[in-house]
Amino acid sequence: MPAIAHRYDFVLLFDVKDGNPNGDPDAGNLPRLDAETGHGLVTDVSLKRKLRNFVQMAKGAQPPYDIYIKEKAVLERTHRAAYKAIGAEEELAEGDDKGKKKRKGSADSVDKARQWICTNFFDVRTFGAVMSTGVNCGQVRGPVQLTFARSVDPVIATEHSITRMAVATEAEAEKQDGDNRTMGRKHTVPYGLYRAHGFVSAFLAKQTGFSNEDLDLFFTGLGQMFEHDRSAARGEMSTRGLYVFKHDSELGNAHASDLFDRITIRRLSDAPPRGFADYAVNVNDAALPTGVALLRRLG
Repeated sequence: MPAIAHRYDFVLLFDVKDGNPNGDPDAGNLPRLDAETGHGLVTDVSLKRKLRNFVQMAKGAQPPYDIYIKEKAVLERTHRAAYKAIGAEEELAEGDDKGKKKRKGSADSVDKARQWICTNFFDVRTFGAVMSTGVNCGQVRGPVQLTFARSVDPVIATEHSITRMAVATEAEAEKQDGDNRTMGRKHTVPYGLYRAHGFVSAFLAKQTGFSNEDLDLFFTGLGQMFEHDRSAARGEMSTRGLYVFKHDSELGNAHASDLFDRITIRRLSDAPPRGFADYAVNVNDAALPTGVALLRRLG
């Protein structure tokens, strides 16, 4: 499949209700916040994880849609599988004068191994990866890049005490004289509408083989990834808008920032927002720059 031949820029809108969209492990798993403004944050890594999980579920983790960064994966095993697939496994098995196994591989083998991984793993074709640790398969700069998502308005992180009517060990039961209760904490955002920006480079797509089929799967995943990631901790999360600007050329026909400014969000009242209906999304698609088309994938 040929690589994409157009540049794309896109705006992703999603929301959360009574949930924690992206906990910060360095802050007791509190929802991530901009400390100065109080706006909520969701990292690009969190969004990529959900997208990877969707592709893995939809495609069964089979080539050419296997997932490189998946739960409990040992990346070096994939690197070794790449060398075996290209017929260069002996480069890893031979020892040097001190008996140590060679792990670098020749420049030609590294290049072939990198291409083999790009061919078989969707997330490497899409986001890129550093694969030079351990068995060296080089590194790839992916054609798709995502920003952090930021809430449209400041959000309030609410802390809740919760009780589990059980304990984990006999020792805990003895300390409580059979009461057997475990106290805990849960953090939620009452409501937040988040906005993230993304970029797709046709030039980098040529290096990884990122195709139009991959692009369509990526946009489908952005629209559906929250539907298959339900949990009590995340409450209700939904994709509310996906606005894609397609350029006629590989280089692009307008600045991404100017295109993003065409998507504006306005709160409809001074009351604290508690749902998507409390906002109005305005899409200015009049007099788009020459060579740019707006594709409304959702919203």
